[in-house]
Amino acid sequence: MDLALERARAAQAAGEVPVGCVVVRDGAVVAAAGNRTLADKDPTAHAEMLAIREAARALGTERLTDCDLYVTLEPCAMCAAAISFARIRRLYYGAADPKGGAVENGVRFFQSPACHHRPEVYGGIAEGESAALLRSFFETRRG
Repeated sequence: MDLALERARAAQAAGEVPVGCVVVRDGAVVAAAGNRTLADKDPTAHAEMLAIREAARALGTERLTDCDLYVTLEPCAMCAAAISFARIRRLYYGAADPKGGAVENGVRFFQSPACHHRPEVYGGIAEGESAALLRSFFETRRG
């Protein structure tokens, strides 16, 4: 989660919402990314989407069945669906997202009958630091 937080801080420094993500396989980092929606002018350039794409390319497969994903914020519906489609084994996330989260909040994507793969989910990992990054970012933007 430390590397995910590092990527979140880098995203923040670039003016992006501070969310970072890392995909790990057998204890080794396969991919890491921070949000890039503004830089890429792409609403799908969330940290999770970018890290999943990078991991799939690096491993040469669309199925990341033996991979774990660490992200600083509870994934949204789009990212939860991508995690399911990629067959991520375990999801570890930092701060809960009552407004936009889709794992333990909102639509609870993994509980839906439309969800074909449900990763093991562990929330609250480095929650304080993850939440503090987001809070400071939005406080600064609101002035």
